[in-house]
Amino acid sequence: MRNVFFCNYTVGRGYDVYAVCRPYGTKALLLGGKKALAAGGETLRQSLQGTDMALEERVYGAECTEAAVERWGAYAREMGADMVFGMGGGKALDTAKGTAAAAGLPVFTFPTTAATCAGTTALSVLYREDGSFDRFAFFDRPARHCFIDLEILAKAPAKYLRAGMGDTLAKFFECHFSTRGDRLAHSSALGREISNLCYAPLLEHGVEALQDCRAHRVTEALEEAVLANVVSTGLVSLLVEEAYNGAAAHSLYYGLALLPGFEENCLHGDAVAYGVLVQLAIDQDWDRVRELRAFLRALGIPATLGEMEVPLDRELLAPVLRAMVSGPDMAHIPYPVTEDMAFRAMEAVETLA
Repeated sequence: MRNVFFCNYTVGRGYDVYAVCRPYGTKALLLGGKKALAAGGETLRQSLQGTDMALEERVYGAECTEAAVERWGAYAREMGADMVFGMGGGKALDTAKGTAAAAGLPVFTFPTTAATCAGTTALSVLYREDGSFDRFAFFDRPARHCFIDLEILAKAPAKYLRAGMGDTLAKFFECHFSTRGDRLAHSSALGREISNLCYAPLLEHGVEALQDCRAHRVTEALEEAVLANVVSTGLVSLLVEEAYNGAAAHSLYYGLALLPGFEENCLHGDAVAYGVLVQLAIDQDWDRVRELRAFLRALGIPATLGEMEVPLDRELLAPVLRAMVSGPDMAHIPYPVTEDMAFRAMEAVETLA
């Protein structure tokens, strides 16, 4: 038996928190980053003004670690919280989800950037204390509700929307690649169909949405891009079997993250989008390579290693290639990919540029 739970969401201006959350209780622990709480905290407080709901606000820390979620989970129980609110980007929302799971409480999310689908998914990415990747923590269900305030997201740095689009379009390409040739159960088949909405709307609205975000305008284009990044991608993640949630693009990212300074210099979604180009080159789908490369250039996403300041050097990339071909995201793909195949694809992407 498989249970499938979805995350409800509200999109627009402001938060209607009381109507959604009051049935769960009156006391919430709000975890967020300093910048996130500054961006969205007042809107949240105003939405609860004059009600019997109370907030206790805390800065979650710097990393989403196993120790942090256990510590905050214990704190939530001690303070008698009825629910956990998460406000911010991926790490803040993942910390809140992990905290809620540790405390046995419902969680509600308030993304302040559109860089990830963390607000709607049923997992957290856990890191070690030094900031390196640790593991994925999977939960029984996602947040009960995700509050998407377009005005707050329009004021966020545009680079996060851009990186979110890079990560989102990867969901389309990786899902179709990893499911190739399989007879899919209903849930995975539905998720794969929804993955089409992780690419087509971005091709139509993405460039305009990025311009609107830079101008802090709430527009239809911005809403379409935000919903693709936050909702469509999250739905795919919830519906498909875990084997279909990633492929070469994400695996290459985790390999590149081994290079000193890489994560500090390149946003996750930007690097994943480059990884899609490499995956398409491995698959020798040159028409899609050219289409996607043109789109990435229009968005300002790096389309080559050189643009990410990484030399195309086989010796330097040896650990990257090893990690890529052996990563968990490569466990279910239509054919084996070797280090040589991956490096030749990277060479081709550089040459085509």
